[in-house]
Amino acid sequence: MAAHAQAQLGGSLGGQRGAAGCVAGHRGGTPRQHGCGHCDRCNRCFHPHSLAGAREAGASGPLQCPGHAFRSAELSTVLHTSNLPGLELLHRGKVRDVYALPGERLLMVATDRLSAFDVVLPDPIPGKGEMLCQMSNFWFDKTRHLLPNHLTGEPVESVLPEGVDPALYVNRSVVAMRLKPLPVEAIARGFLIGSGWKDYQATGELCGIRLAPGLRQAQQLPQPIFTPSTKASVGDHDENVSFDHVVGLIGQDLADRVRTATLAIYRFAAQYAATRGILIADTKLEFGLDADGQLRVMDELLTPDSSRFWPADEWRLDTSPPSFDKQYVRDYLETLDWDKTAPGPSLPGEVIQGTRRKYAEALRRLADISLD
Repeated sequence: MAAHAQAQLGGSLGGQRGAAGCVAGHRGGTPRQHGCGHCDRCNRCFHPHSLAGAREAGASGPLQCPGHAFRSAELSTVLHTSNLPGLELLHRGKVRDVYALPGERLLMVATDRLSAFDVVLPDPIPGKGEMLCQMSNFWFDKTRHLLPNHLTGEPVESVLPEGVDPALYVNRSVVAMRLKPLPVEAIARGFLIGSGWKDYQATGELCGIRLAPGLRQAQQLPQPIFTPSTKASVGDHDENVSFDHVVGLIGQDLADRVRTATLAIYRFAAQYAATRGILIADTKLEFGLDADGQLRVMDELLTPDSSRFWPADEWRLDTSPPSFDKQYVRDYLETLDWDKTAPGPSLPGEVIQGTRRKYAEALRRLADISLD
């Protein structure tokens, strides 16, 4: 957990990556001496592959890093790492920064950080946090008849420290109840894809559930199934586990409640999404208990980061269908000579822009929301 948070508006931010903020990891010398592009707005250098993206994004005048170029062309805010002086930072996750508020409440900030293969990448996806937050809020409201959630409904600007620009936080943050989180990722799968497909090929099972023989990649399952996983720390990998393992962690009654709620939310969301031309192949939910022991869904809900959304008209058996999520980034990373451990590589501008378009289209198609 970081001791100090530092806000960055755009730019390619690598933390302890090298001299002058170099995301390519170069040390010593100036950005231009080691071949990186240099952003005249944030005084940081960025990967030379991003130069084309910065130009294509509509930037004029001084050369800008991809984050700043896209921000000036399309978006109101870009945030890699939050900075809220006076509030206690409890946790800095792969995407969300969580702050303590009085009265057993939390301020949860969805940043523009992107993780792939459980590694946080150095480049923000401009506006991604806003889109994730708005998508979650849409689903929290739409599924509240199925299970209560963690939102308090309080306006974000009412809890921000004095001197903080509300415009940077209001669309990407929520005030939430401080719950006791359950140590499990609750995953519902309606289609056989990803790690589920790999496990099925190897064993004929998925999280201890025996599936029918002869199933094919991307095939819809007869019924959605609950396939939990461990909750990994930043930099670690989630691991699929059996329902019995979940029972051992949280007890039979609570495990049953989590499974029932997960499948109910998935079925409801999948039915709705189908009317918007989107298939929800799978989704990951997180749950917590309030002070009265009430189970609540928390963190994020049915976003491109936690779900696999497919365009219904592009779904095909025996393929990995295109999706409205960070698969665009994963596909690019698979072309690199990278061992999938930290630090992650910088992204070219065209990959940043293409990923942002995927998130924006999912938000527009499912929730009729556009942030541009």
